[in-house]
Amino acid sequence: MPDASLEPRPDGLTYAAAGVDTEAGDKAVELMKDAVRRTQGPQVLGGVGGFAGLYDLAEVARYRKPLLATSTDGVGTKVAIAQALDTHDTIGFDLVGMVVDDIVVVGAKPLFMTDYIACGKVVPERIADIVRGIAAACEVAGTALVGGETAEHPGLLGVDEYDVAGAATGVVEADALLGPDRVRDGDVLIAMASSGLHSNGYSLVRAVVKHAGWGLERHVDEFGRTLGEELLEPTRVYASDCLALAHDDAAQVHAFTHVTGGGLAANLARVLPAGLVATVDRASWEVPPVFRVVRELGAVPRTDLENTLNLGVGMVAIVGADGADAALARCAALGVPAWTLGTVAAEDPAAGQEGLVAGTKGVQAGAVRLVGDYR
Repeated sequence: MPDASLEPRPDGLTYAAAGVDTEAGDKAVELMKDAVRRTQGPQVLGGVGGFAGLYDLAEVARYRKPLLATSTDGVGTKVAIAQALDTHDTIGFDLVGMVVDDIVVVGAKPLFMTDYIACGKVVPERIADIVRGIAAACEVAGTALVGGETAEHPGLLGVDEYDVAGAATGVVEADALLGPDRVRDGDVLIAMASSGLHSNGYSLVRAVVKHAGWGLERHVDEFGRTLGEELLEPTRVYASDCLALAHDDAAQVHAFTHVTGGGLAANLARVLPAGLVATVDRASWEVPPVFRVVRELGAVPRTDLENTLNLGVGMVAIVGADGADAALARCAALGVPAWTLGTVAAEDPAAGQEGLVAGTKGVQAGAVRLVGDYR
């Protein structure tokens, strides 16, 4: 006898009535698939729509001792700016930058990436815009976008709300691994300019903007554009540039640090060996206008700014003293604004501990001291 509970009822609920539209998800895939395919070379198998992304690791066979590197991250509350402005095709650069540029810090080439989008309602055009941005950033990074997932969470997220996350995997030859073990007394810090706020500290920035009563549509003379346009400026993706720099023997790259949450000093300290101190000269660069505006609008203390925002430095290369000029020349050739940020030296017990930043992220390593005043 048929189960009466499975018979259709005129007042019965459907998945669509519960807020999930699978057809909209399928339409989003159709809209994004060409952008995704442009990131994929012959190493990617299976195409769009499979249960798992497949990547042919045959090229890794040439490595003598390959090490896999992996990283995962999200964009954070910057997505609130994208949602408020209804602009969704740039947030992908923020996601990709946060993920692949952590991988390149150890000298690894990011091979492939996946993404995850959770939303209150699938609007195909909006989802496709987000993924197109992710794909465009993957092209810049030289990374294949091999898969992803979009999840509709009605009742948990508002119809216009979403969040994004991603993960990537890369590879590096064991004897080419970059990091604290290579850093030496006398090394030089080469700063690589950020494109703006990138994707960190937006909880502070949004609180400052709200406190000041500024709208995102407000034109700000210091920016030459609206506040919203400045806050939505995409993260600079450094992966390809860092790899080019690392492969330039004359540059003598020993380590990189990606300046994200926690600011410059905290992230730089993570890639220094115990017993060494990096001295960063604040006068070596001019802090971009967006950071000055945040400071002035919110009367934010300098220490809080330095512990939260990148202040114009998105990536730092630590290079041998004899490689500094070559590193700067290489950055110039790549079109990345760069300058000498400071130096690394053995810890001086007589200097004391005042102003030292160390022990961040649970890493007991070297330390960083910021000196002087910004221009």
